[in-house]
Amino acid sequence: MKKYFVLLALLTLTVSCKKWLDIKPQSEVSEDDLFSTEDGFKDAVNGLYSRCTQEDLYGRELMGGLPDVLAQNYTLPALDQVGYKEASLYNYKNKRLIERKDQAWKGLYEVIANCNIILSQVDKKQGLLSPVNYNLVKGEALAMRAYCHFDVLRLFAPAAATGATAKAIPYVTAFTKKSSALLTVTAVLDSALQDLLAAKMLLVKSDPILQAGYKVGYPIKDSSSEDAGEMFVQQRRHRLNYYAVCGELARVYLYKNDKTNALLYAREVINAGKFPWTRQEDFLNGDDEKKDRILYKELLFGFYMPNRSGTLNDMYRRGENNSLVVSSIEGQNIYETGGVGGDDFRFKQWFSEQPGSNGNYLQLDKYKRDGDANIHYQMGPAIRLSEIYYIAAECSFAASPKQAWDYFNEVRLHRGIGPRNTNEASAEVFYTELVKEARKEFYGEGQVFYMYKRLNRAITGANGKLIPAANSIFVLPLPDDEIAYGNR
Repeated sequence: MKKYFVLLALLTLTVSCKKWLDIKPQSEVSEDDLFSTEDGFKDAVNGLYSRCTQEDLYGRELMGGLPDVLAQNYTLPALDQVGYKEASLYNYKNKRLIERKDQAWKGLYEVIANCNIILSQVDKKQGLLSPVNYNLVKGEALAMRAYCHFDVLRLFAPAAATGATAKAIPYVTAFTKKSSALLTVTAVLDSALQDLLAAKMLLVKSDPILQAGYKVGYPIKDSSSEDAGEMFVQQRRHRLNYYAVCGELARVYLYKNDKTNALLYAREVINAGKFPWTRQEDFLNGDDEKKDRILYKELLFGFYMPNRSGTLNDMYRRGENNSLVVSSIEGQNIYETGGVGGDDFRFKQWFSEQPGSNGNYLQLDKYKRDGDANIHYQMGPAIRLSEIYYIAAECSFAASPKQAWDYFNEVRLHRGIGPRNTNEASAEVFYTELVKEARKEFYGEGQVFYMYKRLNRAITGANGKLIPAANSIFVLPLPDDEIAYGNR
């Protein structure tokens, strides 16, 4: 037996357990024991998603915490009870901020390490797996390795637009104790694309989401086909499925400023017609147990996380001084409620006004839960259909401003906002409107900071104050340990 252990949050599944991520962590499992059966490989892949839902990653910090604070989405109190004030000021020498960013770095590389352990075993023991499960296991592990590296890059390195040849982060492809060298921004993006393209080639052979009869729907209301088959192939949108990989390819190519390929993969998702827009009667339903707060059917991929204290819902709902909230005035400015946003479904459904000591504030109810009676599972959105439309719009603008505005307006139509003038040919007007809409759409999801960074655009702060684009704002310092061990 090998002397090292696989540190995974593995699943203990039972026949009666319908939700595959209702888990009890195991502390240590030897590698030889874990990968001696097909179920062991399944458990290892499930463990990747489980680790991602912890609070240092997408269960809290990287979903609506640190990146949204950096994007100036919240009104933070002078007394730093919520713990993010220094982050909002970009004080990267603050001890608490250092702990937050370093924990995110460590957590993402833990997931990457576990991806590498799986990938080191799956080809050697391919005979243990059915052809379908082999393709899913290897494809999802490759996709997750790319997904996590890309988010490390977006946090800790310059954007390609301002530092394509700058040293960035390690792209780790083997489970080893040796430190890995820093690659350039472009090299990291190319490595991520290589992994995603390999994942796509595997998933296209076996992913149930590609089947003509696969219906995306609500788990209770629609009798969707997402619960069909053995548990490992159910709920493909809770995993890095084929279309999620296409969406991530579109993201990474756009970050690299390869708009031709970004548009190619965005259109593959759009043209598939697999993900329906949320119906108004579901988004606006007066019965909380029947309301679709997160636009569930529009998610290409999201992290399923059972409602528990200390995660997404709790971050916004502990009162004025202990939560991430926004003043009523700032929220109204963001959503343009005095003008085009007066009928914005998102503002009406995602926020509730609360009395505060310094005026009213808005509480984010996007992740509000009513036990297990909701129409959708508790999810942390990872890739949305709307983002794919935004990518298609951005990549279409140079050749056809009208086509770009059509993609842009398709999202607005389903959010209760009227269309913009499709004859507007100014790129500056287009990008200004695109960033404003993305900020509304991804509120509480941690995405808009990366958009400011990729486009090298000033961040809009309180009262419309612009924070100039600069790497001193956009690039989080590497952890001290990473620097100390010779990677810089």
